[in-house]
Amino acid sequence: MSDILDSLASFVRQHDGINDKAKLSDLVAKQYQLTRDRSVFYCRQFAIRFSSAKSQSFSNTVLSLSNLQKFDDRPFVVCLVTPKANHLLLANTTMLRKISHSSQPLREDNIRGSFNGSDISRDLEGIKNVPENLSRLFDIHAEIGFDGNLARLVEATNNIVPTGSKFDVMEANLACILAAPTRASEFIASKDATQLKSELDNTVAKIQNEILIAALIENTNVRGRVIEYLITGEDKQLRESLLNALRNKDSSDLPPFKTENALGDYTRIFERFHTVTDVKTKIMILSSNPKAYNLDKMLEFLATERSVFMFYFVGVDPGRVVDTSLISMFQKQLLAATITLKHWAGRNSRGVTQFEGRVVGDLIENPRFGIDVSESEAFLNRIIEL
Repeated sequence: MSDILDSLASFVRQHDGINDKAKLSDLVAKQYQLTRDRSVFYCRQFAIRFSSAKSQSFSNTVLSLSNLQKFDDRPFVVCLVTPKANHLLLANTTMLRKISHSSQPLREDNIRGSFNGSDISRDLEGIKNVPENLSRLFDIHAEIGFDGNLARLVEATNNIVPTGSKFDVMEANLACILAAPTRASEFIASKDATQLKSELDNTVAKIQNEILIAALIENTNVRGRVIEYLITGEDKQLRESLLNALRNKDSSDLPPFKTENALGDYTRIFERFHTVTDVKTKIMILSSNPKAYNLDKMLEFLATERSVFMFYFVGVDPGRVVDTSLISMFQKQLLAATITLKHWAGRNSRGVTQFEGRVVGDLIENPRFGIDVSESEAFLNRIIEL
């Protein structure tokens, strides 16, 4: 994905000063063999909309939300043509602040309205919306998708009072939360950690053929939920139905199921530790940013005695399970690769997180377990203050 976006950025930059969006759109369409759908040019790898203005600040109407929905599964780029230079912005739904124009009220069951250039965020949690970051920003968007952004856009557009509430960190549980990195370090060094990983590894070994078939499911969210349920699901009948569908190599025949919207997938209580583990699948050949955790749910769990929150990563390549690793949320490299999405989750939430996929892949192939307690405590304090 990054190669084609880098190529697009380079090609557009070569034509700085053209100051004619029609000419530039013709050149780009010919170069990348794009198909035209009204104002949008697209191919399998990306879609692009050309606009013009006197400067980088532009309030032109860009596109309707319903049209964006058709292309939101690939990088949607706005090319702004100004007299001296051409500028590229990612404009997928994750990058939109709100919808500006709507003849009818925008609702989750009523996709209406359009967005302006001024509605496109110029940065996402400190990552600037510039050509060099298009691929990185799209990796963040891909794990949220259109459906994941719709409720936020409805709320932001209509000033709806959001549901839910932030977890209120009281003085009584603050110490327990801030002690979580130390608890995690003690757990990692214990025999309980070895036992937990062994239990999960044994399950993976028994169903690795089915995991490999499930890994072929194109829909990222469905793929992840299926594999996670195969490893940790408690409904034996449903689990067997999933296994049978995969053994028949027919992922279209998967039984309908819902996964609980909880912090993790697998709870294991030991004498000294109460562990919750979230299972994450990483397709090693794909660039992706796995969803991590809801910040309020994380704080609520860490406020309980003996709590330890872990991730069990399963790396998959075509034809083989590469490896697995059991990693603390506070592991040094993983913590540094944790992306906090405050803007996305609504006003009554601290937000959610993602992991940069390259770090997850590295920790699967080369597991490391070190925790910097002071850095972890500083991270927790930043999250509590959100």
